[in-house]
Amino acid sequence: MCGIVGAVAQRDVAEILLEGLRRLEYRGYDSAGLAVIQNSELQRIRRVGKVKNLSEGLADQFLSGGTGIAHTRWATHGEPTERNAHPHMSQDRIAVVHNGIIENYRELKTQLTEQGYQFNSDTDTEVLTHLIHQLLDSGLDLLAAVQKAAQTVTGAYGTAIIDKQNPDQMVVARSGSPLVIGLGIGENFVASDQLALLPVTSRFIYLEEGDVARISRKSVEIFDKSGEQVERKVNLVDAKADSADKGEYRHYMMKEIFEQPTCVRQTLEERVSTSGIETGIFGNGFEEVIPQINHVTIVACGTSYHAGMVAKYWFEQYAGVSCSIEIASEFRYRKFYVHNGSLFVSISQSGETADTLAALKLAKEQGYLSSLTICNVMGSSLVRESDFHFMTRAGTEIGVASTKAFTTQLVSLLLLVLTIGKHKGLNAETELNIASALMQLPGKIENALLANDEIEALAEEFADKHHALFLGRGEQYPIAMEGALKLKEISYIHAEAYAAGELKHGPIALIDAEMPVIVVAPNNELLEKLHSNVEEVRARGSVLYVFADKDAKFESDETQKVISVVPTEDIIAPIVYTIPLQLLSYHVAVIKGTDVDQPRNLAKSVTVE
Repeated sequence: MCGIVGAVAQRDVAEILLEGLRRLEYRGYDSAGLAVIQNSELQRIRRVGKVKNLSEGLADQFLSGGTGIAHTRWATHGEPTERNAHPHMSQDRIAVVHNGIIENYRELKTQLTEQGYQFNSDTDTEVLTHLIHQLLDSGLDLLAAVQKAAQTVTGAYGTAIIDKQNPDQMVVARSGSPLVIGLGIGENFVASDQLALLPVTSRFIYLEEGDVARISRKSVEIFDKSGEQVERKVNLVDAKADSADKGEYRHYMMKEIFEQPTCVRQTLEERVSTSGIETGIFGNGFEEVIPQINHVTIVACGTSYHAGMVAKYWFEQYAGVSCSIEIASEFRYRKFYVHNGSLFVSISQSGETADTLAALKLAKEQGYLSSLTICNVMGSSLVRESDFHFMTRAGTEIGVASTKAFTTQLVSLLLLVLTIGKHKGLNAETELNIASALMQLPGKIENALLANDEIEALAEEFADKHHALFLGRGEQYPIAMEGALKLKEISYIHAEAYAAGELKHGPIALIDAEMPVIVVAPNNELLEKLHSNVEEVRARGSVLYVFADKDAKFESDETQKVISVVPTEDIIAPIVYTIPLQLLSYHVAVIKGTDVDQPRNLAKSVTVE
């Protein structure tokens, strides 16, 4: 959600800021704005809609200056209008961009209004802006004013502030919303995501919780939440500046679907071989913790939650430990029981998911044995907060609807199951069989992708549909849930998933000729039960779309369209069967004419509660 870019340089920074915003478009937003200090005055431009609207505005209103900030806003307080867009200004002196939510903004707004400040927006950010100005007006310098404001507000924020009376510096602050500083030569930058700054630097400092930093062309000073000046590690990021390009593909989502064989290979590299799972892949000291693990608690949101649901089956079947899976936003607000010897596992693509991060912080206070995060972004908040971490190596994922992040999360979880299982009695033959299946997985995914043209043609039949039902059994039930989520995320078709055996307990009442039913049907021990469920659907006039193992004995006819999936070992079948469901959702969305990569109302990284 929301994107921040800032720069302090000797050259004009407007185009750098604009390019940074383009690279953050994947996060989801509804307006964009930019401000620079030009000839000792603040100059600002804001536009509703896409960054290209802001770019067109800049063509008419050229802004020059070496210090500036920019923002893409995802509306929380106030509608997506130009007056609510960032940056916000106070008394034409300071400009502020802000990610997060100021929870006590009503109280502060009342106080500031009584002191004569006029509000021109409906946002909580404008309260922060006027508060900082008030503190400046009282005689504090910009750094001290921001530090004092940070002690006054409650909630989450990542914010950057520029002051026309101090044109060669910018002050930034972070609490609950990520910020990264990019180090250049004679220039420095800030952003909410390092991806925004890859064209100008590969050296980054990740701000810690409560940090406030003063940034100038030649220096970066960082102060912790107690006000003490501190040093933070400089990280060299080995990432190509063009990693966000779509290449030959029409959409990022399609590119990322087809990247999955490569991403899975990267996830497996040097971690598993035909000889089994490698040691030490979850970090120094993790294998000393394993003998004490009696339970695994997985906490995640959205797609990552579905990955955790699949892992629950694996942990209990192969690792021999009980497992519970929790939605992070619910976990935080209920009383829960901490099992003796419980490992807390958080899953997040970005590592900044607000609810998951808050759940981890709560868990660390509740007596969990240890914590481990599975994540795609090194240096993210979850990685830094957890005792151990495992990187999925999916590479930058731009499409809001997660694809390669999901499959690499499943692979990572299966590696965790193997690592724990081999210390908990998993026999050597089973370990070798699973390792062998994992080594074959990239090829299985490549085979599944061969159905793209067939699925594209099939998608035409969903053009006039408004509802869909997904069915799966066992560990394929969470895959059906993920398939339903993808379809509704990007095509806006209402879709629900059910465990196929639950069909007769209510959902069957919805089935008619206008309700397509999508079934995932690997050739496993539940296949005959699934056949019975499918016949119940056919008897009620629905058209079925069955993604089935070639040996699963499903045949196409007028009421049933069968798409063959390569025969696959049970353990990796959930990963393989994910692929055709991703392709289906993509092609239906294209036919529907929706914004595939940036669907309405959604954001890639959910950094607010």
